[in-house]
Amino acid sequence: MMVVFLNKILILFLDTLVLPIALYGCETWLLILREERKLRVFENRVLRRIFGPRSEEVTGEWWRLRNEELIHLYPSPNIVRVIKSRRMRWAGYVARMGEKRRVYRVLVGKPEGRRPLGKPRRRCVDNIRMDIQEVGCGLDWAGLAQNRDRWRGLVSAVMNLRVP
Repeated sequence: MMVVFLNKILILFLDTLVLPIALYGCETWLLILREERKLRVFENRVLRRIFGPRSEEVTGEWWRLRNEELIHLYPSPNIVRVIKSRRMRWAGYVARMGEKRRVYRVLVGKPEGRRPLGKPRRRCVDNIRMDIQEVGCGLDWAGLAQNRDRWRGLVSAVMNLRVP
């Protein structure tokens, strides 16, 4: 009973203190797959520290919790889903600002001048388009964002996707 109470306190600590500090400013992050994987590893490591190892009742063997068990014990959306939904919520807010605002021009604009050789760097708009494609909507994200209710539905759909 005491262990369950302690786990609830530690989960509350994680949700109210650790994750907001770790995700500060995540609306503007340009994540690549390697960084997404590192964030998931961080989250799983913290959850494993909270829930601790498990023991088999019959044999008494100890083992580390697997990712599926962590998902069952901590049903909140994973950290990458939270980042993507916050990024989409912020993009909708910026899209509704209008084309005259600097933030909008920075979000959708193309940098001037020469770029270095190689693959072009990913922009904020590219990440937003990829997030919308995961949900299965069109590519005109700025037009979709003008309807707040529909955009809110897309943001919640991105949050509720279950991707490993």
